[in-house]
Amino acid sequence: MSSMTLPLSGFRLRATSLLRDYAELTKLRVTSLIVMTAWCGYFFGAHQNGTSWISWGLFHSLLGIGLVSSGTAALNEVMEQDVDAHMRRTALRPLPAGRMSLLHATMVGLLAAVGGSIYLAVTTNPLTGLLTFLTSVVYLAAYTPLKRISPICTFVGAFPGAMPGVLGWTAARGRLEWGTLVLFAILFVWQFPHFFSIAWLYRDDYASGGVKMLPVVEEDGRSTARRILIYSVVLIPVSVLPSLMGMAGRIYLVGAIVLGFALLYFGIRLAFLNLPLSSAPSKMRARHVLQATVIYLPLLFALMMTNSLKP
Repeated sequence: MSSMTLPLSGFRLRATSLLRDYAELTKLRVTSLIVMTAWCGYFFGAHQNGTSWISWGLFHSLLGIGLVSSGTAALNEVMEQDVDAHMRRTALRPLPAGRMSLLHATMVGLLAAVGGSIYLAVTTNPLTGLLTFLTSVVYLAAYTPLKRISPICTFVGAFPGAMPGVLGWTAARGRLEWGTLVLFAILFVWQFPHFFSIAWLYRDDYASGGVKMLPVVEEDGRSTARRILIYSVVLIPVSVLPSLMGMAGRIYLVGAIVLGFALLYFGIRLAFLNLPLSSAPSKMRARHVLQATVIYLPLLFALMMTNSLKP
């Protein structure tokens, strides 16, 4: 074995570890879902222009939105490092585990969030750059601190959370239109069964971290279950709006209804279990709701795009 093999091997291990930490810091899986949703928005915005959605404009849009999303996630972890240290599911993140310095993470977050916003303003249009930046600001300045204060944080956080489709649309069109409201409404309503099921599943963790999610504040779970059901029901008529607005056809209409009732089914199973929040069967059904929401959204948007109608 040559004398350079060991240093080279150590460098590769450090590089791999750093990349893994960056993926954790920027919440790569969440960012991927945001980018996918922005792609859907760009697709429909390009359709309105009568232009191809496969373009450099799409590349610039998704890259910029992905950068801002990554930077926002990193800054969120900077702000919540003490909370993450008290929760089992987040204690091994780079900051609470001590694998990355606070300055390092802050610089990565600021460069990605601010740089991505500027990049969007230059390569797409100023409106998209501004809206993306404001989405990041609301997430960090309103939603993040509210998590320690009140369950209303979920409602407030749903506003920036519903923006990716809007940002994709404005990147393609350069203005806000009725179609952006449709995409915003679908994402806004979908987030409630998604995040309430997460809060149900990780209730004990959130309580340890001092995060005031609804299942933590309201211990019997009835209010949480009721909200999961209400928003799942509301999501069904909201999800058919693309067909009513002429954005998608009948195949999408039928598919959206089927997907909506499937999601509602899992919410009903959870709501009528009548067991303590922390019981194993209760957590299992909460996980089923979470899995259903994760499957629901990409299927809905894929169906919407494949059955889209020309303006």
